[in-house]
Amino acid sequence: MGRIMAIDYGRKRCGIAVTDPLRIIANGLANVPAHELMAFIQNYIKTEQVDVIVVGEPKDMHNNPSESAKYIEPFMKQLAKTLPDIEIKRYDERFTSVMAHQAMLDAGLSRKQRQNKELVDTISATLILQSFMNFISH
Repeated sequence: MGRIMAIDYGRKRCGIAVTDPLRIIANGLANVPAHELMAFIQNYIKTEQVDVIVVGEPKDMHNNPSESAKYIEPFMKQLAKTLPDIEIKRYDERFTSVMAHQAMLDAGLSRKQRQNKELVDTISATLILQSFMNFISH
């Protein structure tokens, strides 16, 4: 069984999280500039088995695609074309940034640390992954 990878896709940078090989724990992996994301994924899967990639699906409060969804679609098409043997899933990412900020507060991070957008993106990817894992386990 391979890992599950989750991506919090952004126009500038993307947070990435992965499970352990047994798919028990979600861990933040990295924060990668958006233009380097595909190369990062390809390099990662050369050394680690990944069976599923979950990409956060931004929606508004009415369950409609948010404004940023139009930037994710071209990436999704490229991902499916480049990695045809890996299952690609979408998962609702509403509130993950808010939850990431709350997790940082709960962890006692300083104000400066909480302003680190790269850390927020990585935590958001981890939250997307954990939510997806909870969803598929039920």
